[in-house]
Amino acid sequence: MSSIPPELQTAVSKSEQAQHDLVKSTPQLDNALSNSKSNGLPNIAIGPAQGSYLSILCQMTKAKSVLEIGTLGGYSTIWFATSVPGIKVTSIEYNEKHRDVAAENTKDLDNVEIILAAALDVLPQLAEKGEKFDFIFIDADWEEQEKYFDWAVKLSSKGSCIFVDNAVRQLTESNGDEGKALVDYVSKDERVQATLIPMLNTYKRTLSELADGFVMAIVK
Repeated sequence: MSSIPPELQTAVSKSEQAQHDLVKSTPQLDNALSNSKSNGLPNIAIGPAQGSYLSILCQMTKAKSVLEIGTLGGYSTIWFATSVPGIKVTSIEYNEKHRDVAAENTKDLDNVEIILAAALDVLPQLAEKGEKFDFIFIDADWEEQEKYFDWAVKLSSKGSCIFVDNAVRQLTESNGDEGKALVDYVSKDERVQATLIPMLNTYKRTLSELADGFVMAIVK
């Protein structure tokens, strides 16, 4: 983290240690990370502290059903699947290799369904079946975020929570107004009450990745 100013590096290091002290991992979560790495999956999964945060949100909202758009290696999937007794997780992944690794990492969880397909093909099918979800986690292609969000609302009930990861990096790393597309869309959506929360990605190691955050919305 040599490119990070000393004061900020100190804050990140102390926060990272505090997160390590607070967040309790499990052998299954640790295995998901190591197995994903050994299979060559990109190192873009959420961090342990964010996984714990998502788990706590599910517990606070008493979520019984989670829709995850973007499975990767199933690390976040495991956090969701082990958050609330009786919870069901439906996860959508476009990349077959990622799906296979995620299936291996979640093989002991009978409350997880991983669908191999493009999300924008699956979401209308779920809506047609009348599916509703208490918590929807969007962690997929930035270019499609507005469409994912629209379908997330359609697949929600009143009080459902929608969480869009990497919203700050989308703002800072995209060209022109592309980064604002999600924020602009959500700001005009009368179906939800939303906010954007910036945060420090203490598990990242470059200055450009350090500042991130998420959009979170509740369906009215």
